[in-house]
Amino acid sequence: MINKDNRQESRVRRHLRIRKKVSGTAERPRLSVYRSEKNIYAQIIDDVAQRTLVSASTIDKDFNGLGSNKEAAKEVGKLVAQKAIEKGIKSVVFDRGGYIYHGRIQELAEGAREAGLEF
Repeated sequence: MINKDNRQESRVRRHLRIRKKVSGTAERPRLSVYRSEKNIYAQIIDDVAQRTLVSASTIDKDFNGLGSNKEAAKEVGKLVAQKAIEKGIKSVVFDRGGYIYHGRIQELAEGAREAGLEF
């Protein structure tokens, strides 16, 4: 019998492999991305202090638009970058969360870069 891998389990395994190498510090925190079917979420995390410094998503009150397309992902990237720059964070490490760097994940990253984050 052939066992088919669960896509979510495979993504989590990929994410754990990435997390072995990628870690956020106070000087250069980690920009973590989570993509659900209907929304996209981004957090800037200091892994040393185990604290979320900044977060943005398509379900925030200050976000207007749809949550499941590339334009929304780009807006979330810009929003998280603006919040980060207000807190004095200019440089981050990008954590794609086990997702392929394509589509909504790529748009979020490009939006954050356009708004001034460096990674």
